[in-house]
Amino acid sequence: MSQVKIFHNPRCSKSRQTLELIKQQGIEPEVIEYLKQPPSAIELEQVLKALHINAHQLLRVKEAEYNEHGLNLSSEHDQIIAAMTASPKLIERPIVINGDKARIGRPPESVLEIL
Repeated sequence: MSQVKIFHNPRCSKSRQTLELIKQQGIEPEVIEYLKQPPSAIELEQVLKALHINAHQLLRVKEAEYNEHGLNLSSEHDQIIAAMTASPKLIERPIVINGDKARIGRPPESVLEIL
């Protein structure tokens, strides 16, 4: 079985709920505090592929950094990836990864599909 990972923000209630839900399944995931250890562009590409979404769908569009980076619905993929690596606060959370599958924990129960 591959190692389950969670891109986690301990200050986020959904992230804390998702982490607790994973642990209730008897799984001790690798916890990546992505605000302290931002993912690389390559890691973000892998996450997007596993989620089956485009880069804009992984953005937290209400964050001030969204406007600061000049992002909008027509932003280029590479511009979005660069913004997320520079400002990881823009990345939607929590993200749970299990092998080549991933889910965003909104709602937290959605991650059960891949555990």
